[in-house]
Amino acid sequence: MQKRKCKSVNIELSVLGTGCWTFGGGEYWGDQNQKDVTEVVHASVDLGINYFDTAEVYNDGRSEASLGEAIKGILRHKIVIGTKVSTSNCYKDILIKHCEASLKRLQTDYIDLYMIHWPIHPNSISHFTNDQKIIENPPKIHETIEAFRILKQQGKIREFGISNYSSGRMSDLPISEIAVNELPYNLLCRAAEYDTLPFCQEQGIGGIGYMALLQGILSDKFATLKAVPAWRRRTRHFNSMGANECRHGEKGAEAETDAALAGIRNLCKKTGLSMVEISMQWILANPAITCSLVGSRNIQQLEANVKSIEQPLDKEIKAELDRITRPLMNKLGNHLDYYESAVNDRTM
Repeated sequence: MQKRKCKSVNIELSVLGTGCWTFGGGEYWGDQNQKDVTEVVHASVDLGINYFDTAEVYNDGRSEASLGEAIKGILRHKIVIGTKVSTSNCYKDILIKHCEASLKRLQTDYIDLYMIHWPIHPNSISHFTNDQKIIENPPKIHETIEAFRILKQQGKIREFGISNYSSGRMSDLPISEIAVNELPYNLLCRAAEYDTLPFCQEQGIGGIGYMALLQGILSDKFATLKAVPAWRRRTRHFNSMGANECRHGEKGAEAETDAALAGIRNLCKKTGLSMVEISMQWILANPAITCSLVGSRNIQQLEANVKSIEQPLDKEIKAELDRITRPLMNKLGNHLDYYESAVNDRTM
């Protein structure tokens, strides 16, 4: 499998990475068998995938613990592990302790990429804690960076990065030290193209894309938008009145989303490509993307995901997909946070 280098650091990532949010099971994704997890991780390595992405908050730490179990028997240098510290835990001393807790759960001596999960400000912190003292007195970015540097000097992390940061939010960061920025990116979520991905590419920051298939919507498993389960209809694509789980409070962009999906389906019929293939190949056609994450609950899903990127996307098909999805891109605007309103965007 092709690998792409994060230009500012000496780390190469496979263009396809394994997202580990389901690992360990939990309320959001349901149960996840450890045997399946272990098989997926080992098969991923066999198929050329070297990047595994998790976070301390995923399933209350069980994702990290499950990945730690799964990597047993794999030579450590063959894999790149990325995990994220919750924004509420970014005070210097607390961050260091949380990194050490992640290391313990992962059963490894070092983390390759250690990232801030969301930008540090009260709106994003409130999603991680109800503690008003933390919300009203958030960590300062300089102490977070200081903690990262200490951890790097101690050999507990190789590099550090960020997640869900718009270009505007990156002005206070030591750009030359930031290895990666993890962002939502798919055919129906193109806000990163406005300025964030170009900025990262210009500065040598690796772009890790997540939500590649928009939680199954781009796998063509739902005949209509109404068929999408309520807990997957929380993004700004959907009218907030249609799902109690929505918190953005907007009217959404259902007409534009529906039109984009219809256009993609028609193009799939013309080209003979599946929606998964066309979606994954489109993401990797962007040179600003170093790695795109996909979740695989079993080997069958993993093999299908790997097969989907065997061929590069034809330039004419890429251009047509850009055209088909641009009205939706314009409607949603330059907002990387697809779960909050444009006014409350946590990434800005």
